[in-house]
Amino acid sequence: MTRHFLTMTDLSVAELRSLLHRAAELKQRPAAAKPVLAGRTVALVFQKPSMRTRVAFEVAVLRLGGAAIYLGQDDIQLGQREPIQDVARVLSRYVDGIVVRTFGHADVEAFARYARCPVINGLSDAVHPCQALADLLTIQEAFGRLKALTVAYVGDGNNVLHSLVQGCAMLGLSLSAATPTGYRPNAALWAAAARDGKRHGATIAWTSHPAQAVRGADVVYTDVWTSMGQERERAVRLKAFRGYQINRSLLAKAKPGARIMHCLPAHRGEEITDDVMEHRRSLIFDQAENRLHAHAALLEFLFRR
Repeated sequence: MTRHFLTMTDLSVAELRSLLHRAAELKQRPAAAKPVLAGRTVALVFQKPSMRTRVAFEVAVLRLGGAAIYLGQDDIQLGQREPIQDVARVLSRYVDGIVVRTFGHADVEAFARYARCPVINGLSDAVHPCQALADLLTIQEAFGRLKALTVAYVGDGNNVLHSLVQGCAMLGLSLSAATPTGYRPNAALWAAAARDGKRHGATIAWTSHPAQAVRGADVVYTDVWTSMGQERERAVRLKAFRGYQINRSLLAKAKPGARIMHCLPAHRGEEITDDVMEHRRSLIFDQAENRLHAHAALLEFLFRR
């Protein structure tokens, strides 16, 4: 049966652990990648542009022996020139896999429903599972484990947080998130992650107070306050997120030696200060690199079945 990767919960806990283990192997020995994509083509359908997602997937496909075709919004115009179900049916007769990076999560689900090849969610407004894979790989790499750690997330209750909390809950990492009250994460998704976390020994908590969230944290994580497509909200968001900046003062409230993460791109001086971005305990650029290795492991997993 064709496997898709639309959200973290499409994986079992065992599959997620195995995938992270394989990603770590591929980082150490890129030549060990299996040529599962030899003679195969993967389409990158991007309604929203991204340097990291595009390059990481293109290089990962090449390392696995395949070819990648980039299709931007002007090439396909999702849901405008023709219905998504028609695009998915036609495109999946040309290519062997599809990575979709779009606004509405329903668009990714439609691709998976109508395509006859694996579909990967490269990002939707609801979740960002490929980023979470790289995040978990980065934490595992930095600490040598995932259990008995606490991640503090400060900022917007967005797609990055949604996938991060799902992954943390599955693997037994506690997560404490601080967002303004009006920018809380999705209630149903959060409640499900909290239940899952409890089963795996993790505490999932929300607060509106950044200092409370970071207290005792091993990792302090943030993301932009204004994402692509939210530009008209910028002035309102800057006011709402005042006090949620990751700076030296807030970082000092975390555990001594706490590591710093950001999924990029960063708006230096807004959600994170320049000196914290460049801090010796920052994992931010390791995190960016790990997109490549996590994507390669994911493609191996989906195409070797």
